[in-house]
Amino acid sequence: MSQNEEGWGSRVGLILAMAGNAVGLGNFLRFPVQAIQNGGGAFIIPYLVCFLLLGIPFLFVEWAVGRYGGKTGNHSTPFILHAMDKRKLWKYIGVFGIFTNLAVAAYYCYLESWTLSYVWHSIAGTFDGQSQTEVANYFGDYVNLSSPWQPVLFWLFCLFLNTWILSKGLSGGVEKAAKIGMPLLLLFGAFLAYKAISIKAGAHGALFDGTKGLDFLWKPQFDTIWEPKVWLAAAGQIFFTLSIGMGSIQCYASYVKKNDDIALNAMSAGWMNGFVEVVLGSSILIPIAVGYLGIDQVIEMTKNGGLGLGFKTLPYLFEQWGGVIGVFAGVAWFGLLFFAGITSSLAMGTPVMGFLEDEFGWKSKNAAWLFGGLVLILGLPTVLFFNYGVFDEYDYWAGTVSLVTFAFIEIILFAWIFGIKKGWAEIIEGSDIKVPIVFKFIIKYITPLLLGWVFFASLPGVVDNLKHKETHAKIKLLEQPNVLEKHMYGHLANLNGIDSTIINNPMVDTFTMLSPKTLHSITEYQSLKAEFTRISAPEFDRSKEIEFHKKTILFKNISRGLLLFLWLVIAFYVHKAYKNRLNKGLE
Repeated sequence: MSQNEEGWGSRVGLILAMAGNAVGLGNFLRFPVQAIQNGGGAFIIPYLVCFLLLGIPFLFVEWAVGRYGGKTGNHSTPFILHAMDKRKLWKYIGVFGIFTNLAVAAYYCYLESWTLSYVWHSIAGTFDGQSQTEVANYFGDYVNLSSPWQPVLFWLFCLFLNTWILSKGLSGGVEKAAKIGMPLLLLFGAFLAYKAISIKAGAHGALFDGTKGLDFLWKPQFDTIWEPKVWLAAAGQIFFTLSIGMGSIQCYASYVKKNDDIALNAMSAGWMNGFVEVVLGSSILIPIAVGYLGIDQVIEMTKNGGLGLGFKTLPYLFEQWGGVIGVFAGVAWFGLLFFAGITSSLAMGTPVMGFLEDEFGWKSKNAAWLFGGLVLILGLPTVLFFNYGVFDEYDYWAGTVSLVTFAFIEIILFAWIFGIKKGWAEIIEGSDIKVPIVFKFIIKYITPLLLGWVFFASLPGVVDNLKHKETHAKIKLLEQPNVLEKHMYGHLANLNGIDSTIINNPMVDTFTMLSPKTLHSITEYQSLKAEFTRISAPEFDRSKEIEFHKKTILFKNISRGLLLFLWLVIAFYVHKAYKNRLNKGLE
């Protein structure tokens, strides 16, 4: 039995910490963009369905798994899963619950440090008088380390802050941070949402009312609702926004008392995350951007995700409000993102600390500083070689593939091997609410099928990523531009009879009268034409770009090797811990 005596100080603190774990940067930067790209208001239908069939059931499962492990003194997934089934395999499946948190923290803390840096720049007036292009270029220079001391210092400070809070323990550090961070996040979010929807056309340079952005975001396009990619996007958004499959929920839940409610706690954390995402997340970024830039430009900018709007555009738009309001808006936006980030990154430290405390008798302070040191070492390549895709590679393998893999296996273990009968009894034990019995059926059949669909549908993409298919295609087109030209005219041939003004319109996505097939051909043609024009320019150095892509492949392969090595090291120490247990007669 573990001598780990950590615990939660209050139920409110636990729920806020759990909600903070789920509420992250994706609630404000990813969700609005996903909605725009997948049918606007129609996206909310598959989103809510997936929340009920995937999100809530999985929260029940992971809370139950965590509390069950905590009853036997286990606070990390290798031995939590081992407690559910004694076959040796499960300890090593549980390695994912430590590996994912370490690997994600390695790049997430760097992303988190950007928000802290931009809080400072908002106060210091760095963006005063800058054009939109200059503000956007500033972000590019920042991540490219054009002036390396500043990004590195903010990253180190952010990492130190996370480690220091973790060293104070669960109730003395993580819980206190959640009690401060989550209310401030909601306060900042409410202020920005109010400012966004109250924007009036003509005031401070706004082109449209802020409500036009909400209308644009939620205007249903029901012709897209039955497209598989929309449902896959909704399932993916639910999966990642709730931090399912990371191992942090199980760790947090392992510290609750054996008869404490988990069903209502899980529901509370899940619905709070949903409120932040759907109500606040959709009421800030897009309404402000549409109000000042117009729908066409926002559509174009969201093709590259939410970072462009969040870091490259909003600082410029806040400057239009002027004076104290503009400064406070910048502090509120990036402060909101910082609190969303740090409450998530703190959760990533607890499974690692729980493992060290349980299996090797470490004190929480020492375990926290080791976690910080490991994140420093693992995170350094994501800072120094950001341009070569190391950051994205960590995110793909640790923040996507690892999560889905672990969650899919976990739901099979809970519902079919541990058994739904015992699992359901664990969910409802001590519950303050009556959990609808239909969730028992959903957890056993629907959730595994839905997650299995997400898992298997993503496999072709995993294979393509392993082969560096996209990067090799770029190299081929650079080496053989005639191939690019042939593809370009191939798409043009499919557009016979379409007016050239439509074909060459950069905002063709707004032409709802076009069929999806025609729209796809036009956007592909435009993309290929732009690329062909770029690489055909006399000043373009083709050999230099080919060399850059080859270096990218090299650095990505090194990143994969580093992540694989990390997984194997963790597996080794899990094996060592198991041997220690055997020697002590604990197994």
